[in-house]
Amino acid sequence: MRAHFARVDAVIVQAVIAGALSFSHLHDLAEAAGQGGWKAWAYPVSVDLLLVAAWRRMREQQRAGRPAEGPRLWFLVALAASLGANIATAGLLDLDHVPASLRVVVAGWPAVAFFGGTLLAHTPRAPDASAVSVTPETDTEPPSAPAAVDEPHRNAVPAPSPPPATAPESTPEPVAAPTPAPTVLLPPALVDRVQALAEQHRATTGEPADPDTVRARLGLPPSMTPSVAAHL
Repeated sequence: MRAHFARVDAVIVQAVIAGALSFSHLHDLAEAAGQGGWKAWAYPVSVDLLLVAAWRRMREQQRAGRPAEGPRLWFLVALAASLGANIATAGLLDLDHVPASLRVVVAGWPAVAFFGGTLLAHTPRAPDASAVSVTPETDTEPPSAPAAVDEPHRNAVPAPSPPPATAPESTPEPVAAPTPAPTVLLPPALVDRVQALAEQHRATTGEPADPDTVRARLGLPPSMTPSVAAHL
């Protein structure tokens, strides 16, 4: 467990350092391109937020089995802006004499980021497990047809009496198979937690995790066992 926390802490520290360096490079490039004051600080925030939002939406679409070309495109656009600023400030570009084409790109970035953020915000999200409702099936019997009323007829010839019917052989009634419980979709955060517990159990014992064990550790009801097993 301590090794796991140490690994997570190292990843967070590395992410903070890389984010701070990228933030500084974007600020320096925006300021050199004529965007001074608070605008130079707003550019790196816009690029990093678009990068994170596109990544999260791309993962949500992939987990739901939906195409993620749109979020992937905006993720690559934000990544190109961040990577381009890092390369440009590495001494390959004279920040005192920025080309006019780069000034145009920096000045047009707010419109591009606004358009991309709007499209990401209107991308349909994956259905939440709490919104899934199971409607019980009601067995409705068809109305029985009314019995036909025989009208008496004059001079009607009596019908011959039918032969005595033999008692039908008793056949065992088929036993209905139990209906499986419906599988409820789990939210993406819960799916990540299920898979993390399964990987931890496999790394500790060398055997695959039992769905009931994972479900009990998450504090879920027994009816959620099929849903947990579907993600192991």
